[in-house]
Amino acid sequence: MIYRALYTGVLRHLPPEAAHTAGFGLIRATAGVPGGRAAMRAALARPGPGGRVRALGLDFPGPLGLAAGFDKNAVAPAALAALGFDFVEVGTVTARPQGGNPKPRMFRFPDERALVNRMGFNNDGAAAAAARLRRLRAALGPAAPIIGVNIGKTKATPPPDAIADYVTSAQLVATVADYVVVNVSSPNTPGLRGWQETGKLLPLLRAVRTALDAARPGRPVPLLVKIAPDLADEDVDAIADLALGLSLDGIIATNTTTSRDGLRDRAAVDRAGAGGLSGAPLRRRALEVLARIRARAGDHLTLVAAGGIATPQDALDRLDAGATLLQAYTAFIYGGPAWPRAMHAGLRELERGRGPARP
Repeated sequence: MIYRALYTGVLRHLPPEAAHTAGFGLIRATAGVPGGRAAMRAALARPGPGGRVRALGLDFPGPLGLAAGFDKNAVAPAALAALGFDFVEVGTVTARPQGGNPKPRMFRFPDERALVNRMGFNNDGAAAAAARLRRLRAALGPAAPIIGVNIGKTKATPPPDAIADYVTSAQLVATVADYVVVNVSSPNTPGLRGWQETGKLLPLLRAVRTALDAARPGRPVPLLVKIAPDLADEDVDAIADLALGLSLDGIIATNTTTSRDGLRDRAAVDRAGAGGLSGAPLRRRALEVLARIRARAGDHLTLVAAGGIATPQDALDRLDAGATLLQAYTAFIYGGPAWPRAMHAGLRELERGRGPARP
């Protein structure tokens, strides 16, 4: 109720990026006072025990995570976990710091519970993120939440040097990431989605895997790739086959879409311009891609569902379609700090209501 009043009275009147900065600042400030994280966990985190998930060689408190894009610079993943997220993915980070695309670069579609963004991987760089995560792990030790790191290509890096660019980021974050995600599916860096072609993706993932293994010998870092919902079905199949052939740990399905299907305010769509659409309109295609990969790969890959997960039923649908883990972003923007708790409670209620747990 407090967040809804704050959103209605203040945040929705700010430009979306400014509202994000303000909201995230409040979360960070609350967590930063003595006892702040503990109070947040008591008030907002998971309602009761249960729901643990074993995936990627890790023990997750539950399946619900925060997708990359919210905490781009790894400034407060522990605060976000205290809201009830079972894991937090930071980034996207790049080998070199970059300011991203010109503002405005984020647009709200509240009636459709959607966002369009063309942020362009604005971040402080992989070295800065790694340093923050190193300090966090030193401070919290085993109490640190599960934190993944999403890596992308520096915009200024020419295509022939793209693999080396990803490798640099992988080397920098390898010792502080619980898992690493190669992002080749954002529509906001020119040419990036072309790296989803298997002829390009294969050497890229091989190089990142080698870099991670060299940086953390004896303790393999789980490696995933995040793909776009706009791929043709045959390209989804090809990436699933490639992931199996490489013994990749998993796939995140999916990133944002360049489609504007489901957005009714065409004038607002035109004003927003280019960028990736996230939120409820992405639900159907993201679910289709997820189910297709599971049918192709069986149980040999960990699948992380993302895109249009807004309700407990959405979450259950993804788990039923083969997801092991879930990620949200846009629904959290609209739902506020109490949203993760509500999702956990609603999902547990749905699963209790239909009898035995999923196998």
